[in-house]
Amino acid sequence: MLAPAVQAARSDFEEQHKLIPAGMVLPFVLVTALFFLWGIPNNLNDVLIRQFMKSFAISRFQAGLVQSAFYLGYFMLATPAALLMRRYGYKSGFLTGLTLFGVGAFLFWPAAVTGQFWFFLGALFVIASGLSFLETASNPFIAQMGDHASAARRLNLAQAFNPLGAISGVLIGTAFIFSGIELTPQQISAMQLAHVYTGYLRHETMRVVMPYTAIGALALCWAILISMTKFPVITSEHEGMNQEHGSFKELLGHPNFMLAVIAQFMYVGAQVGTWSYFIQYVQDSTHQPEKIAGYFLTGTLAAFGIGRFLSAAIMRRVQPSRLMGVYSLLNILLIGVGVLFPGWVGLWAIFITSFFMSVMYPTIFALGIEGLGRNTKIGGSLIVMAIVGGAVLTPLMGWIAQTTHRISTAYMVPLGCYCIVALYSFVWDHFARRDITVDCMPVIAATK
Repeated sequence: MLAPAVQAARSDFEEQHKLIPAGMVLPFVLVTALFFLWGIPNNLNDVLIRQFMKSFAISRFQAGLVQSAFYLGYFMLATPAALLMRRYGYKSGFLTGLTLFGVGAFLFWPAAVTGQFWFFLGALFVIASGLSFLETASNPFIAQMGDHASAARRLNLAQAFNPLGAISGVLIGTAFIFSGIELTPQQISAMQLAHVYTGYLRHETMRVVMPYTAIGALALCWAILISMTKFPVITSEHEGMNQEHGSFKELLGHPNFMLAVIAQFMYVGAQVGTWSYFIQYVQDSTHQPEKIAGYFLTGTLAAFGIGRFLSAAIMRRVQPSRLMGVYSLLNILLIGVGVLFPGWVGLWAIFITSFFMSVMYPTIFALGIEGLGRNTKIGGSLIVMAIVGGAVLTPLMGWIAQTTHRISTAYMVPLGCYCIVALYSFVWDHFARRDITVDCMPVIAATK
């Protein structure tokens, strides 16, 4: 008599604890695709920096402003994105983000027609504003769309598509933006005398239009698909005014959190700076053409993706903070080799750093919010805003390279950043709270 009841209870339990709840596969696929989509423009910037140096004949410092404009968009729109979704839900965040993403990509056409570098910076700011909405919405949505016990697995599955987008971005830029035409100073002088150099620069500038137009169209098409799809309503989407949201003042009493913000700022600066100038490092150190350098960048991004998968497996046996500390020390050593021995040895040393940096962003985030309790949400948003490190430290690397006339010297900046990350990794145990407040993930309430 009890067998049917036991079987029904077992079925209910298995359904509740599935990685992706029944009926939620389509929303999961549509949102997981966003992790791939925002990886494309993030790493197309690394190609743009090199291309704009050529098409606008600007310095490395000026080209570094590409990342400044981009990551300022992330920084400034994170809080508005959270406020919008608190009122209207995650779906509003997806649609707003994709619309801004698409509009920003389409702005590349008038920017290229006018031939104004500042116009491109504005378009990149709009793209990044959209991506800020997408990232702010996608991570918690994926984590909370099912049972909290499987949240980490579900989010890791979705995040695995981000490195694929990053690789695709570099491949698109290398194949469709780089022309392969690299002029010597003598050739430039000859073209200027023949009054054809301006035409060459315009042709190089226009090469960015087609890839970004296609990406913008894809973003807007994806927005239409999401708008037509029923999405689960997460019970925490519309937070009541009487809920406790935590206090910024209380966060100052958590040294672990404060150090995490600093470490995240440094890590993002190291990551963005390393990739932004890697093409130029390859060219300056080994004298390879820009397309070959672009493929090297693709390879180091692949190492980043491999590192993310392997490190997740290693963490089953090794404490995350210790693993990140060891990885930081290895990157300090590798970057040191890249600075002191520019050439093929230095190139491969910096190439390998992507494998070891892969674990840092999520690990710093997870360690930083431990023990924050009711301050977890605002603490997490501030750690995300530390991504502005990419906007600050990338131009600094460009200025150092321009001043010293050696791109290898500029890599002293990420070396210093990894020193800070290593310090945080090894002192974390001393600052982390013993009692960790564990908040259960909200459940699906209904479908709209």
